[in-house]
Amino acid sequence: MRRYRLSELPGAGAGHVFRGIVSGLYIWQEAAVEFRRPSEVVPWSVHDDEEIYVILQGRARVRLEGGVEQVAAGDVIVIEPGERHQFESDEREPCVQMYVHCGPEPHPNQATHSREKGEQCP
Repeated sequence: MRRYRLSELPGAGAGHVFRGIVSGLYIWQEAAVEFRRPSEVVPWSVHDDEEIYVILQGRARVRLEGGVEQVAAGDVIVIEPGERHQFESDEREPCVQMYVHCGPEPHPNQATHSREKGEQCP
């Protein structure tokens, strides 16, 4: 796991906002905002791609096989491919988080005939 603050992100330029901290060229799967209940524990998960969590509000604990990390609003967490992880929302300051997966292809909803022809967006 790698941790950043929103203010530390290098900016997107010609890519997505996380481009300077992950190798995935596109946000290609699952964009969601989740409102967690106090003490809610998310089941263990693992992925084949980079997953990015942005803590929008509150606090949480990220459990990894190597230990536990405390995260808070403004933290940007990069979960590496193959890294088992689990989130638990704080009891007093429940977590609101956004997560996306980054990978080598655009999201299927972004694939168009123009992209296949190599055309640029207007």
